[in-house]
Amino acid sequence: MTATATPATVRAPRRLGDSVFSGAALVGGLLILVALAAVAIFLVVQSLPAFGVKASDLNNGFSSFWAYVVPLVFGTVWAALLALIVAVPFSIGIALFISHYAPRRIARGLGAIIDLLAAVPSVVYGAWGIFVFSPFVQPFYTFLTHVLGWFPPFSGPVSPTGRTILTVAIVLAVMITPIITALSREIFLQTPRLNEEAALALGATRWEMIRMTVLPFGRAGIVSAAMLGLGRALGETLAVAMVLSPSVIISPFLVRSENPTTIAANIALNFPESFGVNVNVLIATGLILFVITFVVNAASRAVVGRRAAGKGI
Repeated sequence: MTATATPATVRAPRRLGDSVFSGAALVGGLLILVALAAVAIFLVVQSLPAFGVKASDLNNGFSSFWAYVVPLVFGTVWAALLALIVAVPFSIGIALFISHYAPRRIARGLGAIIDLLAAVPSVVYGAWGIFVFSPFVQPFYTFLTHVLGWFPPFSGPVSPTGRTILTVAIVLAVMITPIITALSREIFLQTPRLNEEAALALGATRWEMIRMTVLPFGRAGIVSAAMLGLGRALGETLAVAMVLSPSVIISPFLVRSENPTTIAANIALNFPESFGVNVNVLIATGLILFVITFVVNAASRAVVGRRAAGKGI
């Protein structure tokens, strides 16, 4: 009985360009990890004095750090969730129109416009929110309160300027719509063509084909895109600071003059005038925002990982 010889594995020679690229990629990845660790260490070290601060050392009128940070966390999450509720349906609709309904030439132009919207600076959105959108939407808020005033979030009195938390949420929704739309569009375009053609061959309409093949295939991608948009909304600073005249309060009302603020906007507005332990308090709120954003991004990565493993959402 003769033994069969195992053929030797032949490896392609390693080229200089491959070595340089792999080394650069490794260094880039390590630098990102080092930078993230450095930011985390800085935030933790600078935040330690704030956790046990006395009320007499604070110049914000609160009894403790946690009494100060809880309304900020509420305002941050509240504004971001409202923005997500507004942005996700529009983003999915635009992405489906570009990928499955619009003619090729229109889809290409509309996709380019959506991508360009993501590059608009935050200060431009803030100025638009102050001078254009707030006066425009204020009469609608009055009508909304007249119709839905029985529902507590829409109860009055209505802000005379229109600069409310709902206005901020809509501005944030406009800002994150390009991100969610661009990612969702790419996911929808990756739907297997055979699945779409099979659904159409069985007599499904275009919407039924999308509902049965495109949306289930892109479900994890939509969730991931929404989480990335949520991360952007959570950390937005200038647009919120410019549009609102906020207070550090917990308020679920959407159209009143008294509005909660976000962590990022609060830091931007108060940091120049802070000194001593109050600087550490603001940095500690930044640490809270860092943790919230990290959890959101980790959740989106977990969803993508489950989809890649074939476990669904």
